[in-house]
Amino acid sequence: MFVVGLVVAVVLGGRHAAHDGPTRFSRGWALLVPAVTIPFQVVDLVANFDIDVTLPLHLCDLAWIAATWALWTHRPFPVALTYFWGLTLTIQGVLTPSLNEDLPHPRYFAFWALHLLIVWAAVYLVVGLRRAPRWRDYRAAVVTTLVWAVATYTFNVVADTNYGYLVRKPRSSVLDLLGPWPWYVVEEIAIVVAAWALLTLAARWWAARATGPSGTHRVEATVDVDDLAGGGREQV
Repeated sequence: MFVVGLVVAVVLGGRHAAHDGPTRFSRGWALLVPAVTIPFQVVDLVANFDIDVTLPLHLCDLAWIAATWALWTHRPFPVALTYFWGLTLTIQGVLTPSLNEDLPHPRYFAFWALHLLIVWAAVYLVVGLRRAPRWRDYRAAVVTTLVWAVATYTFNVVADTNYGYLVRKPRSSVLDLLGPWPWYVVEEIAIVVAAWALLTLAARWWAARATGPSGTHRVEATVDVDDLAGGGREQV
């Protein structure tokens, strides 16, 4: 199912790439993400509240908001957040899920809906639509993630929780390959920053390969007009 979703995201994104702005499909997907995620989170908060796991403080809880924003607007910043968070952090939950509940628990449905829709959205936007992040978007994503990490770690210390796995490792995850706390957090940050730089290079290379029907290059390069003339943006 996961792989099929990836293929569908790439194919549909390629078909929609020629459209100027978000399609009805993209905006429908943008509405689907919160429609699937929010009800399960509300049920979890009301019926299954546990301060250790219920609060929306994991990065995936921000990633679905970024994905919704990105799918609705196609703006560079939320697209970059969805791309970076989805393909390096959220995807870890797909490959090595840290989930104590099984069917038919609401947290089970919420977990898989959240993770799959975010990863598929990242692939649709960047691989399919070729909306490559700019280097300024890369830097903004790094800063935004560091702010989240500091705020979440502070809450963890105060509330004795482990959101973001910033205090201790989850069981059976890729973090087991890294050192003990706090070094695994430092190592993870360094790996993520390097991986995002490589993902930026890869996305920009992929976008530059796009060609129109006539065979000429159809590169959607976003020019920061505010850097040149004081406002807006244009596509060339």
